[in-house]
Amino acid sequence: MGLLLPLLLALLSCLIGGLYLLGVFRRHRPGEPPLDKGLIPWLGHVLEFSRNAFKFIEMKKQKHGDVFTVLLGGCYITFLQDPLSLGAFVKESREKLDFRPFAKQLVQRVFGYVSGEHDHTFLRATSNKNLQGEGLKVLSQAMMDNLQNLMSREIGSAADESSWKEDGLFMYSYNILFRASYLTLYGNASPKSEEGEEKAKEKDRAESEALFKEFRKFDQLSPKLAYGVLSPRERLEAKTLRELICNTLSVQKMKMKNEISGWIWDMHQYREENGMKESMINRYMLALLWASQGNTGPASFWLLLFLMKHPEAMRAVKEEIDKVLKESGQEVRRGGPSINLTFEMLKETPILDSALEETLRLCVAPVITRVVLQDMTLKMADGREYIIRKGDRLAMFPYSAVHIDPEIHPDPHSFKYDRFLNPDGSKKTDFYKNGQKVKFHSMPWGSGVSMCAGRFFASSEIKQLVFLVLAYFEIELKNPEEKIPEFDFSRWGMGTMHPNREVQFRYRPTF
Repeated sequence: MGLLLPLLLALLSCLIGGLYLLGVFRRHRPGEPPLDKGLIPWLGHVLEFSRNAFKFIEMKKQKHGDVFTVLLGGCYITFLQDPLSLGAFVKESREKLDFRPFAKQLVQRVFGYVSGEHDHTFLRATSNKNLQGEGLKVLSQAMMDNLQNLMSREIGSAADESSWKEDGLFMYSYNILFRASYLTLYGNASPKSEEGEEKAKEKDRAESEALFKEFRKFDQLSPKLAYGVLSPRERLEAKTLRELICNTLSVQKMKMKNEISGWIWDMHQYREENGMKESMINRYMLALLWASQGNTGPASFWLLLFLMKHPEAMRAVKEEIDKVLKESGQEVRRGGPSINLTFEMLKETPILDSALEETLRLCVAPVITRVVLQDMTLKMADGREYIIRKGDRLAMFPYSAVHIDPEIHPDPHSFKYDRFLNPDGSKKTDFYKNGQKVKFHSMPWGSGVSMCAGRFFASSEIKQLVFLVLAYFEIELKNPEEKIPEFDFSRWGMGTMHPNREVQFRYRPTF
């Protein structure tokens, strides 16, 4: 009996502690946003959220207003959905809000990579050096060379035939852009080791094709990986795919490549010099591959689809492309030289820029998240104030808060290629709500310190692919009356949305 009472007390203590961790005892306090924990301890609403985050956030916004706290997989997350108050989120100091703890947890869950203390600082520094300015100019030329390699046979075979060729637009766009960008960043096969340049190019084509197939499988599992809702079979499949891709991206194989980008090489060198295990470096290479390639291919799909669906937009973009080519002294002709699309030429496409930005507004939907490091007061634009607890997370979903707000963007679900152009052809940056200028009118790349470091390279490579496709080919939808596909709802919050089905198109040379 003497031992029984301490044992019972210990069990009771463990039970109470467990219930506390599950969030059972959390109660709404005065001054806090509305609290919605759901019915399942700890899990809360995570299953519902992972199935369709957009529908979930809109439903909770209608119920609670534009600021509310929900329980998702053990985390209390406050969503801020007022477009005029987003500055309170973006500009808050790192002492109060920091995305790095969340990012570290996410990359470990999805890629098995354990972040170092100064990883983000180095990432920003090397990204600024290699993915902007002169570094971006070098990458753009390498990207062009790799696109030409991948498209050369296709252009040549199409030129020999006058008939249309058919393909699935999503896989066509995703495949080519992924492979060209992978070769640009991670390097090309060495002509010396492959006994000649042509054999090296053939190896690049074959290796990048094989990698894309495995990456595509992994990418399809990434939403469940991020939300932690994989089945045992899916968890095993993800682990196997991760190991296969890491083997392709391994340090040893990379050192045999030519023309590795400064961005990738700097990342590798930094970790190697700091004593990181090779297996962990390989995992980081996978994280970088997903971060750099998971969104651009799908975005190029949507842009090409919207152009084919809107003839006036297609005409405007093609006229601009023809003008840029003519001013550079180039033309597309049978047997002629390949297009040399330079970095400077890409700066002369305001119509294509606007069409791309409109595509991103319609089809990119990240959830932007920060960890709350100390109790803080969230100050809204209309004077309201909310107390946010230390240890919680603060998030916003720009797609519903800004991108499809009908007052900021009239007729928000329609594609308007010139939405981001002023009448004089300059870039439009002034958008309003309730008579007030909206500073954050489009946020496909995130915001503040967590804004995508590779956004300039990403935009450049999307434009390069679309430019080449429209310059070399006449393209049209196989079934032009068919509706634009809906989104794959499982991708909400992950970045660029995927379609829920393939779209067939056909193409033939313009010469």
